[in-house]
This record gives sequence, C-alpha cells and structure tokens, in this order.
Amino acid sequence: MKIPKNLDPIISGISAAIVIGILAFLTLRTSAGIWLMFSFGATVFLVFVLYDLETAQPKNIFFGHIISMLVGVIFNETLGFSFYSLGLSVGVAVTLMVYLKVMHPPAASNPLVALFMDLSFDFILFPVIAGTIVIIFMSILINRIILKRKYPKKSFYLKNLKL
Repeated sequence: MKIPKNLDPIISGISAAIVIGILAFLTLRTSAGIWLMFSFGATVFLVFVLYDLETAQPKNIFFGHIISMLVGVIFNETLGFSFYSLGLSVGVAVTLMVYLKVMHPPAASNPLVALFMDLSFDFILFPVIAGTIVIIFMSILINRIILKRKYPKKSFYLKNLKL
C-alpha cells in the first residue's frame, strides 16, 4: 500500500511507538532483562523517518551501537567518571564509527550512558545487541513488508526473500 504523503509522519510515529513499545514491554513485563536504552529513541526516528540514509541502515545501527557502548564501558572500567573520560569516550566512539564506516549518530551518546550509569560489559548483550536486533528486525518488517519502502537500501541478505 502506498502511504499518502500527509499520513507519512503519523505512520512513522506509530511505527516508532510500536518498536519502542515492544522493547519496553520486554524490559518491564518479562524476566528477559533490559532491552531498552535512551539512544534507541533516536534510532527509531532514523529508521522510520530517514530510513534511506546510510546512518539508518542495519549495519550502522548494529555496529555503531556496539562500538560506542564498548568504548563507553572500557572508559568506565579504566578511567571512571570524569569530565575528560566523558569527552574522550564520545570522541573515540565517533572516530571509530567513522573509520569503520558504521556511523550511527544516536550511538554517539552511548559512552555517556555507560559512564553516567556506571555500566559494565554485560550491558553490551542486553540491551545493546538484543535491542538493536529487535529494532533492525522490526524496521525491516514494517518498512519493507508493511509500508513497501526500500529498506534496507542494500538487501544482499534478503536477496532470496521475495517481498
């Protein structure tokens, strides 16, 4: 179905609400652990509003979040909370995302979360990896199958799947 342009913002907002709602449900109503973190709000904005940008593609979402949270946890474990660790951790995360070509702007806030919340390496599995997988799966399902948008741009892993 082709979405009329004037309804596109509403559909994008509903889609974002559904994905965050699923992550919130898994976090608050199950014993599955933490599935949600603050930067995921900006991530769903990208995948449902600016879905054609490179920064909104699954590879960037997954690896951008992992790299930046890993940097934040390493800084937290080694340097601890300080004005220089906050600044340096974000700078290192941004640098690595650019060099590794997995730029995802919402993920640049992850080192701050890791330091302010005194997080350890187990946070990388839940919510970072688990949450990004849910976001990627749901964004492909909603964008490609329901809204008939070309997402992700490069669908080499979906090549044999007729949608």
